[in-house]
Amino acid sequence: MATIVIMPKQGLMMEEGTITSWLKKEGEAVTAGEPLFEMETDKLTITMDAEASGTLLKILHPEGDVVPITQPIAVLGEPGEDVSALVGGDAAPAQAAAPAEAAPAPAAEAPAPAVERAPGEQVFSSPRARLRAEENGVNIAAVPGSGPDGLVIERDVNAYMANRPAVTPLAANIAKAQGVDLSGVTGSGSNGKIMVFDLPGGSPAAAPAAQESPAAVQQSRDTRTEKMSGMRKAISRNMLASKETNAQTNHRIKVDMTAAIALRKQYKDLGIKISYNDIIVRACAKALADMPIVNASVEGDSILYHDYVNVGTAVSVPGGLIVPVIKDADIIGLSGIAARSAELIEKARDGKLTDADYHGGTFTVSSLGMFDLDDFVAIINPPESAILAVGKIAKTPVVVTDEEGEDAIVIKSMCALCLSYDHRIIDGAEAAKFLQKVKNYLQNPVLLI
Repeated sequence: MATIVIMPKQGLMMEEGTITSWLKKEGEAVTAGEPLFEMETDKLTITMDAEASGTLLKILHPEGDVVPITQPIAVLGEPGEDVSALVGGDAAPAQAAAPAEAAPAPAAEAPAPAVERAPGEQVFSSPRARLRAEENGVNIAAVPGSGPDGLVIERDVNAYMANRPAVTPLAANIAKAQGVDLSGVTGSGSNGKIMVFDLPGGSPAAAPAAQESPAAVQQSRDTRTEKMSGMRKAISRNMLASKETNAQTNHRIKVDMTAAIALRKQYKDLGIKISYNDIIVRACAKALADMPIVNASVEGDSILYHDYVNVGTAVSVPGGLIVPVIKDADIIGLSGIAARSAELIEKARDGKLTDADYHGGTFTVSSLGMFDLDDFVAIINPPESAILAVGKIAKTPVVVTDEEGEDAIVIKSMCALCLSYDHRIIDGAEAAKFLQKVKNYLQNPVLLI
């Protein structure tokens, strides 16, 4: 019996996923428990295992497709099994898995020739089909439709492009601007790739000279379009939501990290690895326990006070930003924070972070000192109400006053902190007190042990 493979839901907030790679091809045998495909959520890339055994009869969504959760993405079954009744709409290509005597397969199963329409004839097409056509320089009027009443859908555009040779981005843009149908153009590039001078009005003979001229080099520069990844879209949504909902402002303070540096060295001498970020997270956790309002969040016209202190640590990864959360940072101590942080970093490197590792944060620490930034302003991570931006630790001349009232200039290891906070519930004085507490803990780190 055929089995539908759906886009799984990985986490409470997940609404859609991107298929990044199919690990099996159509017609190949699949065993339950072995890797079937890779998907990208708004936070991470996951390898999904097959939940049933059989033959991969049909891939309904190719690599790169963004699919809502629970939607069918593939069909497993016995070789030659008719699965046409299991799928419908834009997923109709699954009918190809049916035996020869079944209904004819839709246009997506084989490259379709261009269709001729009368001048000015209206072309009905789905939004995704139009987007796909525009991105690839395809004249939608030349694409035959397999949807209801001849509606052109996304798979029709994909099938139409399968009958077209590769094309350089510049040639595709020029063809789109000139309304040139590339299906009738013969390419002179590698493997038949269509070049600029292959287009009507181009001059193949002049191509070598053009490639050598500065003007041609300049012409070859182009603008490319790249869809946002799931992670980048999630970051975009969260940052906009933060700016739209929070009354965000910030306070800054400078901290003498001399004592914190000495504490870290003591741990190191004992063979215990503690990072500066661990020390700062611990200081914030203590300060959050002292000032519950900074650890709170807004829900409608209510303030949610959290009995727990969960500190997220912003981490830059290729293509975006992740914020794994150190749970109960106020009670696990400095060594516990260091151990949990090391565990999360290792899981991030191995791509094994789970949805539970990201959610439940009440405050975030974002450190960019490793990039030589003196200081910066971070955007609050909703639904939290505050975030601490940490700059680099730098040796700085500082004026100090001794017991006799004499001033002197000394060199100290200073660090700039910037607290961004939601002014709807955190007043300026409370934000300042919070920063003072963080500073006091960092300059007297014995209080953190």
